Amino acid sequence: MSAASQALRTAKRTGREIELVVVERGSWTSYSACGIPYWVAGDVPEVDDLVARSPEEHRSHGLDVRMGTEATEIDVGARVVHIRELATGVTQRLPFDQLVVGTGAVPIRPDLPGVWADGVHGLQTLDDGQALLDTLTSQRQPRRAVVVGAGYIGVEVAEACCRRGLETTVVDLAPEPMTTLDPDMGARVRQAMEAMGVQVRTSTAVEGFVVGDDGWVTGVQAGGEVLPADLVVLGIGVRPNTALAREAGLPLGVSGGLRVDRRQAVLGHEGIWAAGDCVESFDRVGQTWVHVPLGTHANKQGRVLGTNLAGGYDTFPGVVRTAISKVCDLEIARTGLGEADAEELGFRVAVGTVESHTTAGYMPGAGAMTVKVVAERRTGRMLGAQIVGAGPGAGKRIDSCALALWNGMSAGDLAMTDLAYAPPFSPVWDPVQIAARKAAEAAKRP
Repeated sequence: MSAASQALRTAKRTGREIELVVVERGSWTSYSACGIPYWVAGDVPEVDDLVARSPEEHRSHGLDVRMGTEATEIDVGARVVHIRELATGVTQRLPFDQLVVGTGAVPIRPDLPGVWADGVHGLQTLDDGQALLDTLTSQRQPRRAVVVGAGYIGVEVAEACCRRGLETTVVDLAPEPMTTLDPDMGARVRQAMEAMGVQVRTSTAVEGFVVGDDGWVTGVQAGGEVLPADLVVLGIGVRPNTALAREAGLPLGVSGGLRVDRRQAVLGHEGIWAAGDCVESFDRVGQTWVHVPLGTHANKQGRVLGTNLAGGYDTFPGVVRTAISKVCDLEIARTGLGEADAEELGFRVAVGTVESHTTAGYMPGAGAMTVKVVAERRTGRMLGAQIVGAGPGAGKRIDSCALALWNGMSAGDLAMTDLAYAPPFSPVWDPVQIAARKAAEAAKRP
């Protein structure tokens, strides 16, 4: 929708005539998927609070938005999209001069017995969130939840279930939660989850789901035992929703996301564009193409795409993999490459880690935090950073690290950057700068 809206604005500014048709099989437009766990937890009272612009609002701006309508086939040669109205089954051929693929991502459902049982939820759309809330507030009165996967969605949903009074267990195959962090930082997340009452089963494979006679899930088979469950949430991650694109012969990358150029044009297909969670993005640090499904990138890519679609010119410069989340008062943030990521790409790394506080240690409410900076040996170039800390202000410090990565700065540069200081906000040496200094010193060692 950001692409369609930007295309309209660009067309009006340049005096072009443009007719835009949007096909959406769901019930909502322009909403915050990232806010769904907080709606489930009760922090966001109403679903409408997550909606930035309704279909009616988009139509009032000149978009032909067709809800409850599914695209079933893309005929690239004939320049036609086949669509079907879900309520009536009526089909139609929709011709196009230019096509935007913004199909997003879908939750991964492992091919395991019982995975499609009632009470097993994915969490990607507002409809998914509503279904989970309906289960939580149903006459079944669930008491035990099992969350499969300890990534961003997994830990956020685990907190939501815990706060709603459910006995909550998280199961993950990795040695520690949050595999986008290095294991030593993930261990701190596990400790925080356990402290708030969540059982965390790491290095544990899920083998299947136990289903009752009524078709409802009753347990999760994992690690050779059955974990009782009245509901299950799959937080294994998402994959690009590119089945239509693949069937149409559009090029996909190693992650299954569509390959696009800097203007968000699909490679080798004039007049076909793509953006958001269904595409791969260029990683400026690792110089590779990666799938990073985040709303920040989707909105920026949509704006770039819309400008180009309507005859303007804009480019998307790439990503550095910055992300942030929280578990209760613990803030979790990362940017760039972790140690394993960097070494896999052939970098020799130096690391600086510091345990400090969010404010001057003598201030009331000072929260403990750990900052880890990864740099390239010899050059000292910043490669990545991770932060796990308690209290407000810990996680958002990752932005200074992301900016350093964006501009190719060294760890030594970041250590001497003129950051703001006052005792209520940070120690005199900010923890980010101390960790960067340690990484810079380590990079110089033989």
